[in-house]
Amino acid sequence: MGANGDLATLAAREMAALVRHRQASPVEIVEDVLVRIAVLDPRLNAFAALDAEGALAAARAAEAAVMSGAPLGPLHGVPVTIKDVQAVAGLPTRRGSRLTDATVAAEDAPAVARLRAAGAVILGKTTTTEQGWTAVSTSPLTGSTDNPWKPGYTAGGSSSGAAALAAAGCGPLHLGTDGAGSVRLPAHFCGVVGFKPTYGMVPYVPVPNNGALSHIGPIARDPADVELMLEVMTGPHPADHTTLPGGFRAAEAPADLSGLRVAFSPDLGHARVDPDVAEVVARAARLLAGLGAHVEQVEPPWGTMGPDLIRALWPAPLFPYAPADEAAETATDPGLMACLRETGAVSWPVLHAAQTRRNAYASAIGRWFAEGWDLLLTPSASVAAFPHGRQVPDHWPAHGWDWLSWAEFSYPFNLAHCPAVSVPCGLTASGLPVGLQIAGPRLSDARVMSAARAFLAASPAPVWRSRLPS
Repeated sequence: MGANGDLATLAAREMAALVRHRQASPVEIVEDVLVRIAVLDPRLNAFAALDAEGALAAARAAEAAVMSGAPLGPLHGVPVTIKDVQAVAGLPTRRGSRLTDATVAAEDAPAVARLRAAGAVILGKTTTTEQGWTAVSTSPLTGSTDNPWKPGYTAGGSSSGAAALAAAGCGPLHLGTDGAGSVRLPAHFCGVVGFKPTYGMVPYVPVPNNGALSHIGPIARDPADVELMLEVMTGPHPADHTTLPGGFRAAEAPADLSGLRVAFSPDLGHARVDPDVAEVVARAARLLAGLGAHVEQVEPPWGTMGPDLIRALWPAPLFPYAPADEAAETATDPGLMACLRETGAVSWPVLHAAQTRRNAYASAIGRWFAEGWDLLLTPSASVAAFPHGRQVPDHWPAHGWDWLSWAEFSYPFNLAHCPAVSVPCGLTASGLPVGLQIAGPRLSDARVMSAARAFLAASPAPVWRSRLPS
């Protein structure tokens, strides 16, 4: 296979097997991916920094290792992209902001280093919203990243470029980060798989000062690839005191989900959800029930506690990014400015009280799972993709910054440190992807991903799974 896109759209496991058996070279694979990127990215605008030269050099080194008989890692020769909030040696880390330093990083972030050690080839840095503050795919630095399913529509965020490239078949593996849904929300909008693991599974360096909200997670088309990428990245690291011992290991996919107690909450007792999204997610819940799980519709008692809590906590970590003068303010995302202006007078006692409520909220979620439920199903978001230029769709009440109004399902599991995955479960009547979120208690990562694999294996294969957006 040559540079015709055939290799570019393979799953990571398939690529690695071809390399291992000398049926395709890392150079061929990377060249094919770069050709596909050259065709599609001018429309998508998904790269903050594409390092084609560096990727080809790494691919040639990977090919030499294969030919010499050297030991090969599980991702040997497999292309990977990195969201532009994690350091990649030789590239700047701009975080979607004009106000950041363009100096190149001296070394890789730990997760990136582990991917390289497993043989992965780094293609470059993908777009993100400014400082990851919002979940729509626009930043002052890189402009708008398009949804592959519909030009001019958001790809979600803040891991915008990662999800867009995954959906477009521009390589199999994409690293994202998630502080309130930033892996799962773009996966929902773009029709791919996005997994936020248990907090501490993957080292995040430097450790963010944002109330222990941010997680690193994989985005891919294939859930087995998500698991493979996660296996490579997990485990303790001396520079991240929050990392957990051990690591992630994928469970064998069960034939069914018999015996699992699965709650389904279409709105968490409070969230507005567009009818076309609700209908697709309800069908997905019924399919999961058909796999042997006991699925029951519920309203979790902690659900209504979330909206006020996240709005009290979310803006505080953004205060350090407040512009220092009028020129810097002009260079800053207007939505971020609106958020800072509205919330900038919050006091330390108010924040401290909110953190106390957050601890109680996380405890309530943990107890709720322990007392009766193995998994929870919800929509991944309340809306399908909508046009650029707004924080909310046109048919929702306008607001200068509050994108959280349609993302009420994702942040609970950042606050409670629980694993959660968005898997594609269908299309709206207008042909836009919808995600089903599967969440579980802390450290149930393998169970959550096993359910995701079982669901996708049992799902029919209409257009949303059988073709790549173009």
